[in-house]
Amino acid sequence: MAFVPPPGYQPSYNPPLPYVAPVPGGLWPGMAVYVQGVVTPQAEWFRVNLAAGPQEEADVALHVNPRFGAGLAVLNSRRGGHWGDEQRRELRPLCPGGAFEMVISVTPEGYRILVNGTFYEEFPHRLPPEQVTAVNVDGDLELHSASVLGGGGAFPPCVPDAPQVTPIYPDCNLPVMGQPPTLHPPVPFIATIPGGLIPKKTIVIKGFVPHHASRFYVNLRAGAGGDVVLHLNPRMDEGDAVVRNALLGGSWGAEERDLPCCSPFQRGRYFDLSIRCGNHRFKVFVQGQPLFDFHHRVPAGPHVDVLEIEGDVVLSYVHF
Repeated sequence: MAFVPPPGYQPSYNPPLPYVAPVPGGLWPGMAVYVQGVVTPQAEWFRVNLAAGPQEEADVALHVNPRFGAGLAVLNSRRGGHWGDEQRRELRPLCPGGAFEMVISVTPEGYRILVNGTFYEEFPHRLPPEQVTAVNVDGDLELHSASVLGGGGAFPPCVPDAPQVTPIYPDCNLPVMGQPPTLHPPVPFIATIPGGLIPKKTIVIKGFVPHHASRFYVNLRAGAGGDVVLHLNPRMDEGDAVVRNALLGGSWGAEERDLPCCSPFQRGRYFDLSIRCGNHRFKVFVQGQPLFDFHHRVPAGPHVDVLEIEGDVVLSYVHF
């Protein structure tokens, strides 16, 4: 079974720079752009541009430009080749050699920027966000993951100078939207999955494992307080252990622990977890790569409509 993302979620992992990708249908309130990576140790600058096209000279609705040599970050826009008035702020928590996660949420008034889960800055709309058809990331960083959250469009594999994509939507002015993303929800996290986790549906969980973390778990349940048909339990206090199990009729089954590689859930690191439901198994991916399969232990197939996340984890994003 191949990884099939939910609507509006098509990440690109570890792409080369400069990274240029189209945003079919543009950006709309309720959507967000996600960028995660590591600033290089001797960094001078990097940038994230939300632009009206893939060309270097295209209008820019939002320019986020940390400048480590100058000790500040600049936010701006460009229209018709002319830059507007700069907004400046301190760099923290961005720093050379540091991992970071940036989420740029689109609101009716502008862009709300979060860095490492905390508020960073707001920038008012100077160009209509629906004109944003490309995201450009470049500079002194290792880009680990980038995606558009909550929209009907998708990032294809990274292609420098990607061609303009013209989306086709039904007779309306808005793009086809998927389930809105939940950004930085508190832990414990409990949510009802609309329509249940039926075959071919995918859950996406982005998060961060704190430096002090011992363990956390993700449960897929058949109703509140019901059977746990998949218990996913990374245990940092047991090295690379990622335990899988099911709780049926009040009894735990046999644990599964085998992995094709070391655990991707390491202290001090971000992760991108996807759980894909099939007819006979759950297929689990991390950073877009297969991690393990968990075959259904319910003969008629699982009924899953509750997602639980608890333990030593900081959540960035949940989407189903």
